[in-house]
Amino acid sequence: MTLKKYAPILARYGVGIVFFIFGIDQLVRPGAWIAWVPSYVINFGTNFGMNNISFIYFNGLFDLIIGFLLIIGIFVRIVALIGALHVAGIIISLGYSDISVRDFGLLLILISVFLNGPDELCLDKKLIKI
Repeated sequence: MTLKKYAPILARYGVGIVFFIFGIDQLVRPGAWIAWVPSYVINFGTNFGMNNISFIYFNGLFDLIIGFLLIIGIFVRIVALIGALHVAGIIISLGYSDISVRDFGLLLILISVFLNGPDELCLDKKLIKI
């Protein structure tokens, strides 16, 4: 019995669940995330009338959507690429830390999902008949 076919599914579900949970947490407890907003984002956001909390709500919704799409398996390659770029930006803004090391693991999983594309349980495969 081969278990290889389950690896891409678990990677996609795993990283999707992480994004989904982070998104929910940012929407429910935005104050807990304020310390993670880089100063350049605050400066950029104030030019558009966006404060820290607004940015966290926006980012939370963004993470929630990425997580949801990865979990159900729609637009898997595109969403994994967008998620990878998002996480790469976070890693760059944080510099070397325990959080950025964790995020580097998420980045590698997202790249893996991107390279693999839709797996057996993706709605992409069922809807488009890939």
